[in-house]
Amino acid sequence: MIERVLITDRAKTVVKQLREQHGELIFHQSGGCCDGSSPMCFPKGELMINEMDVWLGTIHGCDFYMSQDQFEYWKHTQLSVDVVPGRGASFSLEIPLGLRFVIKSRLYADEEIKALRPVRQGS
Repeated sequence: MIERVLITDRAKTVVKQLREQHGELIFHQSGGCCDGSSPMCFPKGELMINEMDVWLGTIHGCDFYMSQDQFEYWKHTQLSVDVVPGRGASFSLEIPLGLRFVIKSRLYADEEIKALRPVRQGS
């Protein structure tokens, strides 16, 4: 099964640090409101997920969602969450650390599309 979203080892280290401080976490791919189109990390339960959100998978123990509209744009790409130095203009938990999560993407090969992990609507 081909995963729709991955995470780098550098980003895993930051997620571990944030989890120790904030408990369970989720990611939501921003649609561009505050910080372009960045993956945003929140304490689980702080961001309300609903039927307009799509669950893409789990990265380092964190559910990863994006809006249905965003998914229509990104559905042909595999996403990878990484972290870089710098302060974004978002509400994501890593910002006070002087870091920001970023998305890297690549198009799926035709044969990979048949083996993609299914998505599900949020609730």
